[in-house]
Amino acid sequence: MNDDTGSVHRPAQRLTAGGSESLDEIVAEEVAVALVYNGISHAVMMATPCDLEDFARGFSLTERIVEKPSEIYDIEVEDTKVESGGRGIEVRLEIAAQRMAGLQERRRSLAGRTGCGLCGVDSLDAALRPVAVSQAIGLVSRAAIERAMASLPAHQRINKLNGATHAAGWAAADGTLVVVREDVGRHNALDKLGGALAVANVAEPGGFVVVTSRCSYEMVQKAAALGALAIAAVSAPTSLAIETAEQAGIALVAFVRDGRLTVYAHAERIVS
Repeated sequence: MNDDTGSVHRPAQRLTAGGSESLDEIVAEEVAVALVYNGISHAVMMATPCDLEDFARGFSLTERIVEKPSEIYDIEVEDTKVESGGRGIEVRLEIAAQRMAGLQERRRSLAGRTGCGLCGVDSLDAALRPVAVSQAIGLVSRAAIERAMASLPAHQRINKLNGATHAAGWAAADGTLVVVREDVGRHNALDKLGGALAVANVAEPGGFVVVTSRCSYEMVQKAAALGALAIAAVSAPTSLAIETAEQAGIALVAFVRDGRLTVYAHAERIVS
């Protein structure tokens, strides 16, 4: 079943100039998670096995499988047997018949991997689908972005244990973090955030996303789908992420650290 810690204990050996010692290390858990819609498996992602209902809900929304949370009728999380003997989890969703028909028409088969949100997409058109334009309006202050990013580590309870998970957080206009989710995959963390926001209904206008990773095309696309005014990353953006942010009307801020930040798209939305 769903594991709240996202971590497991594993033996290890530390080798130094003075010799070796046995360790009991806490490491991030990574398992295959199948998203099953109305009985049909659609995507298999490698993910941290916590907040999986949020993950499924957010993935469904940011991938436009459903248009609104009410079109998801039920979510069940079940451990399942894997032929190799490893652990697998099925997240079974019941969605509106109209949305299921649309999903079948797309005939997409995703095979996600940690750090890659486009693996297994069956065409270039599917990979580079039209970008959702963020409906957010307003400005974000530099101080709010720096406050949100500085606050993020205190909310990373899983990363404190294993040091291997990314985080995605939703910040209010003043930089107060409202919701944070973690996963070994940065895209998964953002999907979990989206699912949590849909349930809590706390994504107020003027809010923005902060992430502890680089910023890729799909990260921007998912943030825009959530209605974010901006996405701020601790590391670098890609060229396609910048182009996508420009099209989506979302500010893209990167290298938020050490008292500085760099704005790559819609700089007019970031104020001192």
